[in-house]
Amino acid sequence: MSSAADIVVVGSGAGGAVAARELARVPGVSVTIVEAGAGFHPFVGDRERFAAFRNSGLFIDERMITALIPTMRVVRASDGLRLVRGVTTGGTTTLTTGSAVRRDAGLRRLGLDLGPEFARLERELGVTSDHRGRWRESTHALWDACAKVGLRPAPMPKAIDLTRCRRCGRCVLGCEAGAKWDARTMVREAVSSGATLLTGLRVQRLVVDDPRGRRAEGLVVRRGRRSLTLAADGIVVAAGGLGTPAILSRSGIAVRNRLAVDPVLCVAAPWPDADQHRELPMPFSVSGDGFMVAPYFDHLSFFFDRRWRLPGGSIASLMVKLADEEVGDVDSRAVRKGLTARDRRRLREAVASCAEVFAAAGVPRRELFLGLPNAGHPGGTLPLDPSSIGALHDARLPDNVYVADASLLPQSLGAPPSLTIMALATRVARVVAERFAV
Repeated sequence: MSSAADIVVVGSGAGGAVAARELARVPGVSVTIVEAGAGFHPFVGDRERFAAFRNSGLFIDERMITALIPTMRVVRASDGLRLVRGVTTGGTTTLTTGSAVRRDAGLRRLGLDLGPEFARLERELGVTSDHRGRWRESTHALWDACAKVGLRPAPMPKAIDLTRCRRCGRCVLGCEAGAKWDARTMVREAVSSGATLLTGLRVQRLVVDDPRGRRAEGLVVRRGRRSLTLAADGIVVAAGGLGTPAILSRSGIAVRNRLAVDPVLCVAAPWPDADQHRELPMPFSVSGDGFMVAPYFDHLSFFFDRRWRLPGGSIASLMVKLADEEVGDVDSRAVRKGLTARDRRRLREAVASCAEVFAAAGVPRRELFLGLPNAGHPGGTLPLDPSSIGALHDARLPDNVYVADASLLPQSLGAPPSLTIMALATRVARVVAERFAV
């Protein structure tokens, strides 16, 4: 081993960027970040013009979203559920709503207190819930309707610099103004501390030559048709809830036959001059039995669902985000994920709650229409449990390989996961640093 421990971090999203930054600041540690995607560029096109293609027959499949946003990927699970993620520097954080909530109940039940990490991140990201003064009239009307039917709306904490926010509603398409935080900030900080960023490299597998499988010597990566091996003293895999289990599977490491994805379904209605497509996404939320409801303009449905044929400014939508059962699987070939009977029951209850809110706002049920079911929070394939919570390391992994993303979550969150992943990755990075620092 050289005087500096060589650590490779796979992925540059919420988990990978945090882990890389923390490790790059440690004396005696040399960090290389491996990212499958290229640099991120926000979608700057005219939404109405591109949405017109949904009636032309040209945009027939939501997986074609990559033609509009090259860094966004949509894959379909075995039952047709659409899974959305970002493959780019910054990962899926570049395409999120900027919501920053603590969702660590499952981790706390296992005895892991991430309170210090949460507090530090919230200060650093400038998380605020003080944005009601910026809401549009339709958002205030939905808030009042929620309260009228007995729900308890609460403003969503946001990692957004409101002084730079243009109220364009394009957070999930990439923030042009740089107001919304994303993980590229921490990638830049890691690089400024000496880390090396390699983009366009897809990790194929871990190199495990040890007959007992207790140590990984490095990674096999691919750029186009060319393969090469990166040596490493330690490896942090943070390729996301779909990427990480696929890499481990190709490396001969069996992950659990479980998967949570936080399914999303939007309930929409005609609403003249709603201008929700220019509103802060998820400005507030209400909680139900295993689900969250929040105002949200669903661009995937707007671009690809003919039911969303109205102009963007004339649609109001409530998003249901479900805390699904962890039933599913990811391997090197496919994603298998469906909704259980409990999931479907909760989804029906949530849709009924949305209909009740719209009715209180004066929109009759017959005018409502749904969006495309999709999901963007895969995880839980390598969940922490009583045996792994202390070392933050699963016994099935080589001793020098750690995971630092949503794969570690013990249960579905049914809520934006970025802040929780970042807090968890901060703690994982500390464990790795204590082990490898000279």
